[in-house]
Amino acid sequence: MSQTGWTLKALPEMNEQQFSLWRELLETRTGIYVTEQRKSFLQSSLMQRMREVSCDNYQEYYERIVHDPMGNIEWAKLVDRLTVQETRFYRDPAAFEYVGKYIQAHQAKFTKKNPLDIWSVGCSSGEEVYTLAMLAHEKLADEKKDCFIVTGTDISVPVLNKARQGVFSQRRLVTLPELYRNQYFKQNDDEQFNVVSDIKKNTCFAQVNILQLDKVAKSTRHIIYCQNVLIYFRHWRRQEILNHLVDRLAPGGLLLIGMGEMLDWQHPDLTPVKGEQITAFIKRV
Repeated sequence: MSQTGWTLKALPEMNEQQFSLWRELLETRTGIYVTEQRKSFLQSSLMQRMREVSCDNYQEYYERIVHDPMGNIEWAKLVDRLTVQETRFYRDPAAFEYVGKYIQAHQAKFTKKNPLDIWSVGCSSGEEVYTLAMLAHEKLADEKKDCFIVTGTDISVPVLNKARQGVFSQRRLVTLPELYRNQYFKQNDDEQFNVVSDIKKNTCFAQVNILQLDKVAKSTRHIIYCQNVLIYFRHWRRQEILNHLVDRLAPGGLLLIGMGEMLDWQHPDLTPVKGEQITAFIKRV
């Protein structure tokens, strides 16, 4: 059969045993739990990659990933499909507005030797990282414009490579305030928009599996931004992840998560932020 013919071949429906096997593998390796409602997402993602490698059997593909000597390479390619990467610039205006207030209120302590340190957890293709960097550049006083660093982490290497480029289509910029679009992007010859160097030079990206946060150095981050990440994990693992993040937050630092992601969570070292349309905490000094 021709390659074109094979790619059009319909793959069989995933049965419950196969679904259970793949769901367990994904949770074991990434922590992400696929609910019954998201079974179709898992199946379609697998189908897409299986067609590319000319495999039409879920079990055979599973064995290739788990037992083949080249399985880790194939897994790295597959996980890019299985990890959700929905993101956009300035995704939650209320959250970013509060971050801006926090930066302005605490900027006196930020210097080149002690820069504002922001961590974007689950940064995907970089929109969140660059939004935070633009916000820091805007809110810091003129003499402190370079006194910040924003680090983005994600499990997917391909998506991190894309984030590092800092190149976006005009369509990706529509959610940004006009001030940011005009000041922090330059159009290139391909009608794409590049993040300007004043912002890009203060960002960095690293691969981090959220299940291995215990291996991340306990540096004192001033802001940890972890929105729309926890929803893909079981409740007990969300608690585990948050506890690790608290350990890596500076006294007086800000932890911000998505609305509704952890309604009943408390931590003895944190004080909840009141009266805002966000879910945020300040670490006690």
